[in-house]
Amino acid sequence: MDILNIKDLAQEGNEAYSMHTIFKEQPKDGAVQVGHVIIYPGETVPLSGFSKHAENEYSVIVKGSLLTEIDGQQYRVSAGQATFIPKGEEHIAVNDGEEECELVFVMVG
Repeated sequence: MDILNIKDLAQEGNEAYSMHTIFKEQPKDGAVQVGHVIIYPGETVPLSGFSKHAENEYSVIVKGSLLTEIDGQQYRVSAGQATFIPKGEEHIAVNDGEEECELVFVMVG
C-alpha cells in the first residue's frame, strides 16, 4: 500500500486553476469504476472479514480518517492523503473516529 500526501505532490495549473495528479493509469483491457463513499463513525467496511478485489483500488480521503489493515499491517489515513491497494490484496477499513470519513475511489482492472 502506498500513502501519498496530496499537498506534497507536484502542483500543476495556472492562475485559473490548481491541480494535483495523484494516480495515472491507462488500462488496455478492463473497466474503471469511480465512487464516493461515506463511512460512518464506529463502522467497519466490510462488516465482517476482509475486502478483496480483482482491480487496483485508488482512494482519496476527503474528510475524516480511517484505520486500515492490509496484509497484517495497520495504517492511519486521513483527509488529504491518497492510498493505493493492489488487486488481490485483502484489506479492511475502520472509522474509529467521531466524524464521518468521506472518500473518493477509483477501481481499475
